Parts: sequence; structure tokens; C-alpha cells
Amino acid sequence: MADDGSTQAQSTWPLVKFSFKVMWDGAELIFQEVTGLSSETQIIEYRGGSSPVYSTVKMPGIQKFSNVTLKKGIFKGDKALWDKYKGITMNTYKRINIVVSLLDEKQDIAMSWTLKNAFPCKITVTDMKSDANEIAVETMEVAHEGLTISE
Repeated sequence: MADDGSTQAQSTWPLVKFSFKVMWDGAELIFQEVTGLSSETQIIEYRGGSSPVYSTVKMPGIQKFSNVTLKKGIFKGDKALWDKYKGITMNTYKRINIVVSLLDEKQDIAMSWTLKNAFPCKITVTDMKSDANEIAVETMEVAHEGLTISE
């Protein structure tokens, strides 16, 4: 008898990446793409002058978090990203937590990543081309101070 998949464990299949949602200060914003969810630890190299070993010791240093890029289609009259961006004035922007959630097949949250103290740092309008057959997409880059994961 063929296996119809009904007896498979939850961990058999990985999650798909096309089903996600973004919560920005308590409101859901719809995006086409989210990239840049990454963290990196800088390496500190040290060697004491009297060390008999002729190489350095490597230690973990400061963590760095890359900016996150959010892309969405442009709709007539939709200024949501511009409204968030125009609030920036010399370090007085209200920093918020942005939550990016990966959804399962039932549209329930499977995993979430939280961007701590986030604020928009760049916005890009679509390029315009008279012979293109594409939708207009605007891009916002968000800086943040930490990336945590939760289930």
C-alpha cells in the first residue's frame, strides 16, 4: 500500500518560505520579500607576547546585525512605507520591534524573528522602464540592534 503521508511526523517536511507575515508596531504590513535576517559575530584575535605558540587565539567579539530589506508592490494611494520613513529626524525616530513570522500550512506562526529597536534607514522607489513587463516595487531598508528567534 502506498504511503499517503498521513502518518508522517511534523518534522518530515521543512517549512516553505513563501508564507510569512510582518508585524510593524502592532500592525501587519504586506511585503513581497524580506531579506537580510542575519547576525554575525566579529572575531577578536589575541596573542600574548610570551606565548610559546606562534599563532593567535580567536575569541568571539561584538555581534553585528545586517540591515533587513523589505520589498512590496506599489498600490495607488498607499503611502504606508513613506509615512514610516518621513518620521525620521536627527535621532528622534521612535524605535520599534518588527516581528517577521514564517507561517505553516494552516497559516499559523511556526517561527518568528524579532528585530529589536528597528527604524527605517533607506527607501527606494521602483525603477521605471517603458518596455518592462513587471509590477512596481518599493524597497525599504531597516536598521536594528538585535535579532532574536522564537517559536
